[in-house]
Amino acid sequence: MVYCYLANGFEEIEALAPVDLLRRAGVEVKTVGVGGTVVTGSHGIPVTADLTEAQALLTNALDAVILPGGMPGTLHLEASASVQAALDFANANGRLICAICAAPSVLGHKGLLKGREAICFPGFEKDLIGATVSKKAVVKDGNFITAKGAGVAVDFGLAIVAALRDPATANKIRAAIQCQS
Repeated sequence: MVYCYLANGFEEIEALAPVDLLRRAGVEVKTVGVGGTVVTGSHGIPVTADLTEAQALLTNALDAVILPGGMPGTLHLEASASVQAALDFANANGRLICAICAAPSVLGHKGLLKGREAICFPGFEKDLIGATVSKKAVVKDGNFITAKGAGVAVDFGLAIVAALRDPATANKIRAAIQCQS
């Protein structure tokens, strides 16, 4: 099970592209609404989440947590006790933790990126506390995947697919959606 947390002001492409790609790969993924079931993205698109925060149970069935960026969505994610608990659970249990755009700042503020390579939206590098800031658009370091922004949301999603399934499945989906590598 993968939880993709959505908070008001989230970047729509950064959330929904990975969700779409994971579902194409047969991965069970649920969107989790922070603060309510209907969450509005940073470009005014309302999305009905699959689960509320209270319904997002932290069990051994949880394989990954995804945090999309966007403002003020990233700030709402960081302020959410349920998101913080999910990150703590995922980190303590070696689960995949994925964040894109401004959202890697949440991981940096928690000290989760110390000694790791990571990337974020330009201007948030100071928030990647203890990380080596990468020049890559998408970076996997251990159980962390970070990405630069909306323009690489498909690559971000496919990196998650590769980590949870395998690179061949990610490449098959890349070809099927006509995405150049």
